[in-house]
Amino acid sequence: MDRLPNPAWLRSFESAARHLNFTTTARELGLTQTAVSLHIRSLEAELGQKLFTRNARRLELTELGQSYSLTVRRALADIALSTNSLFGPASHQTLTIRAAISTATYWIAAELPGFTEQHPDIPVRVVSHIWNDSVAPGDVDVEIRLGYGDWPGVRSEKLTEEKLVPICRATGRTPDLEQLKDAPLIHILGYEDNWARYFQANGIAAPDKASRHSVDTSVAALQLVMAGAGCATILERFARNVIRQGAPIAIAGPAVPFAQSHYLISSHATSQPTAAAGLFCSWLRDGLAANVTD
Repeated sequence: MDRLPNPAWLRSFESAARHLNFTTTARELGLTQTAVSLHIRSLEAELGQKLFTRNARRLELTELGQSYSLTVRRALADIALSTNSLFGPASHQTLTIRAAISTATYWIAAELPGFTEQHPDIPVRVVSHIWNDSVAPGDVDVEIRLGYGDWPGVRSEKLTEEKLVPICRATGRTPDLEQLKDAPLIHILGYEDNWARYFQANGIAAPDKASRHSVDTSVAALQLVMAGAGCATILERFARNVIRQGAPIAIAGPAVPFAQSHYLISSHATSQPTAAAGLFCSWLRDGLAANVTD
């Protein structure tokens, strides 16, 4: 590694270069004036150059000190910026929510501004399942899963009853169900029977044809629909949120019950939820109770 002075000395130097006063520097850093002076002398000895000119009543930076202070200040600012960006200015208070990417994108993210408005002091981080290793299980405050509520080793609390709707690109003319059978149908892997179940729920025989596109998330399915590549079935909750946000899609038929629900998940080993997690879960329940059309 290239030569790097003691970071504590650099921190004292950067502060002293701004204040040109060891007493003020000591107050800012929570050190004694003697400690600050020792840091500066140690740094000068390490570098083999004077950084300050010590006059009777004031400090002045030498030309080398002036140049070096700009570099050190920029380096410390870069470290602070990177630390805050990656870990947050108060990471121990951040509320971390984990959900499938479709749930995170089309439900949680759409609702979060309401929570932030009520609790502006709680920073929120949303991670999707595609980033499973981005946070350790113990660092997740709230997890929301779509399924049947039968996961082993966890406690689950049902949040929602979901419904399924067909969606097509909004063109001003929405096809009826018989026309929908002849449209290019987009399937979501793991939910390939959704179209058959949807047609069956409406008393229509499902078309006997291969799908034009198969994708692995509702996010990808919705992007294909918006591009005019076909029609897909997604949760009504997701569809209505993206329509409210201006996506060029239309619901092309009545909603039918969907067997899976969204659940709040907690591990048996998990301790009491944090205050932020408790506030978020209460807010989420209250919002669902108030909006019975979802």
